[in-house]
Amino acid sequence: MKLYFLTGACSLASNIALRDAGLKFELVKVDRNTRKAADGLDFTEVNPKGYVPALTLDNGEVLTENVAVLQYIADRNPGAKLAPAAGTMERYRLMEWLSFINSEIHKSFSPLFRQDAPEGAKQYARKNIETRLEYLQRALGTKKFLMGAEYTVADAYLFTVLSWARHVEVDLGRWPQVKRYMDGIGARPNVIEALKSEGLQK
Repeated sequence: MKLYFLTGACSLASNIALRDAGLKFELVKVDRNTRKAADGLDFTEVNPKGYVPALTLDNGEVLTENVAVLQYIADRNPGAKLAPAAGTMERYRLMEWLSFINSEIHKSFSPLFRQDAPEGAKQYARKNIETRLEYLQRALGTKKFLMGAEYTVADAYLFTVLSWARHVEVDLGRWPQVKRYMDGIGARPNVIEALKSEGLQK
């Protein structure tokens, strides 16, 4: 498998999950400006939508979108317990978290990274992030992971998008349970490995 990534982008979640699952994969960096991939391909040939993550499978198929990619990775090695079994209520709870992270947190950060976004849009996005962090603070409580005692791919995804906070002046320290959670996930060996592989940590 090949994982196409942009440094520090949402594809970091898949980078982490692949390591958590113990799967063999190749990391292929995409240039943020030219959209050329390190393997020589134009990234739009890999994913015509133009954004990461894109996971090229061994049979040549390409899978995109975090919610799908992360569950695919989890299901490749059920023994790693990165996702509850398909068809169980717990699996739907995982999908609920993945959907929330994807639509309510991930997308709220997007305007804050765009220089052409109007200030009003940025203020709206910032307020939305704060509202979602208030919810997360309550939902996490004293739990170690989103699903309770078990770490899942949702934790890799949430860690990834919340790690952007420091770049856009959102102080996670205002939400102590969220900060505690982030510190815990950030100390996991596979998370550290993934961050190092993208040059985000020494």
